[in-house]
Amino acid sequence: MSRPPLEVADVVRQYGDAYLARYGGTLSPEQRRALRAIAACRTAALGGHQMQCDHCDHTEMAYNSCRNRHCPKCQGSAQAAWLAAREAELLDVPYFHVVFTLPHTLSPVVLQNPRPLYTSLFQAVAETLLTVARDPRHLGADLGFLAVLHTWGQTLHHHPHLHCVVPGGGLSPDRTQWLACRPTFFLPVRVLSRVFRRLFLTRLCQSHAEGRLTFTGHCQTLAAPQPWQQFLASLQDLEWVVYAKPPFGGPAQVLTYLARYTHRVAITNHRLLACDEGRVTFRWKDYAQGNRQRTMTLDAVEFLRRFLLHVLPTGFPRLRHYGWLANRGRRALITLCRTLLQRLHGGLPLVPPAQPLRPAPDAPGERCAVCQRGQMVWVARLAPQPTPFARDPPLTRGAPP
Repeated sequence: MSRPPLEVADVVRQYGDAYLARYGGTLSPEQRRALRAIAACRTAALGGHQMQCDHCDHTEMAYNSCRNRHCPKCQGSAQAAWLAAREAELLDVPYFHVVFTLPHTLSPVVLQNPRPLYTSLFQAVAETLLTVARDPRHLGADLGFLAVLHTWGQTLHHHPHLHCVVPGGGLSPDRTQWLACRPTFFLPVRVLSRVFRRLFLTRLCQSHAEGRLTFTGHCQTLAAPQPWQQFLASLQDLEWVVYAKPPFGGPAQVLTYLARYTHRVAITNHRLLACDEGRVTFRWKDYAQGNRQRTMTLDAVEFLRRFLLHVLPTGFPRLRHYGWLANRGRRALITLCRTLLQRLHGGLPLVPPAQPLRPAPDAPGERCAVCQRGQMVWVARLAPQPTPFARDPPLTRGAPP
């Protein structure tokens, strides 16, 4: 894929100071680090190396990546390495995609308490899937699945939800059988929705009772007992959205499908259309109108504000494995699943990935773009040249810009 003419980094470099002037006093350390890292990514600020063709002597500068997980340019190589590791874990069964979404009215509270409430979201979703699947009235099996946190909608508003990719079946409780679900039906979404709502609200109340939640600004009234109880009652009355997509085949399709979700950031550079006169225009997909492509124009500072809503707390894992895909005993249990599937279906081999994984675009050894005959090799290292964004010390939460 060709390099886009406009990048989020261009918006940060052009309007980052204006954003800091307006919101710097409330910026979290993680948001400030992400802002500076994106601005410096693959520029002289981070240093790099000079590359030269071993045939025609054509030279290029290759600057280092920031490797910030919120940077749109730094996800390709990390994604390729992760997907290569997942290939060894795939089973020759259909896979289902289940999405759990928090109600919109919870967003202000979640934004003020991201770590405990995103953790509660993961825990509630995992317990929901594992509990409902173990019920003999549904599947009666132990699942193994992965869950990926996304916090954004197409227009960059806060929209926290978990994408879960689940094999269509699981291990029997005594681990002597593979129990497959029906070909086009996984688990009842109405049951999943009710259990998910109950489990998340239980954890929400527990966090509140333990004093682990903070309420400021528009949420300040929730610190009082009566408004808090009314808020909980309103959440209990809502229908919580759980959506199970149709199955999408076996392992040949899973890697391609996972690539859409595992290392995605709030907006890709290829969706940006224009940045001028203090405004940013980008494409978005209108799911309510049959996935129709639309455009939106925002004030550049507002664009950055929305983008930075989706910066996660330091060290918070946005992709997690559960059940027999959890780290403990994963290899042995996957081997057991394969053995049981071979016994059930005659041992069909895994289908190889539909496409080979691409190396990082700036990896050494690329073919020369000029002569198309030589290979690009490193000839010199370039020292970092800090920019103001990279040089300034990070501010703590609530400090003035």
